[in-house]
Amino acid sequence: MNESKAIQMLDALYAFWIEPIAEFMFLKKALVGVFVLSIGSAPIGVLLILRRMSLMGDALSHAILPGIAIGFWIAGFSLTAMTIGGLGAGTVLAILAGIVTRKTKLKEDATFAGFFILSLALGVMLVSLKGSNVNLMHVLFGNILALNKESLILIGVMTSLTLIILSIIYRPLIIDCFDGGFLRVVSKSGGIYHVLFLVLVVMSLVASFQSLGTLLALGLMMLPAISAKLWSNHIGHLFLLSIFFALSSGYLGLILSYHFGLPTGPLIILMAGVFYIFSIFFGRDGGIFRFVLAR
Repeated sequence: MNESKAIQMLDALYAFWIEPIAEFMFLKKALVGVFVLSIGSAPIGVLLILRRMSLMGDALSHAILPGIAIGFWIAGFSLTAMTIGGLGAGTVLAILAGIVTRKTKLKEDATFAGFFILSLALGVMLVSLKGSNVNLMHVLFGNILALNKESLILIGVMTSLTLIILSIIYRPLIIDCFDGGFLRVVSKSGGIYHVLFLVLVVMSLVASFQSLGTLLALGLMMLPAISAKLWSNHIGHLFLLSIFFALSSGYLGLILSYHFGLPTGPLIILMAGVFYIFSIFFGRDGGIFRFVLAR
């Protein structure tokens, strides 16, 4: 009898957690997409936190919107056109923000904030003039369940390039996180590494917009990284934990959205938010309960 109950329980668990992915191709593609995005985006999020640039990541996530809108104007929902437009717009904004910061009294965060507001307004205006509210919602929030072969190839290529470039400039980036003055003394290339890192952020966001949209793309990058920071201070552990939280959020969001008929993209980010809230209370390195016990 106990064996029969155990078999029934295993069948129920399989039907809930695994069978939808095994049965439907669109869920398989969505799962592959969110897993690849997690591997590429989460480490970038960790570096944004360590470099105290979290809000700049938010600004860059909106900076790509005018470029995507221009690509939409030219070629409709052409993934290639919108990707090129997003990369171009994000890179141009990052360079312009650096120039304005160096030539004026404005700090970098204030410069990015100004460009962020203008980019968001311009992008929404361009999409609205050319298309409908449905087009605007697709650009802003994406549709991870509609990923096709072309989208997966794009995500894979962008993620691979991001990880390759990150591995090449990893050491200077880490040094700059903890002692930027030392990097500027021993090397005159600190500004180049900073710009390259901003380009990596733009690449990760452009890879994510097709599935999560420009408004939610930053969520999969930042929330797992913030959660990981509450568990460890070791760089390697932060990378692994952030990827784990992102992968788990993606899988849970897909499965729960399938069973309960909820929007997939927002639910993935909400799952990342659940890990974040849990980490706030129970995180081993800075959580509320850990702090209370230490007191």
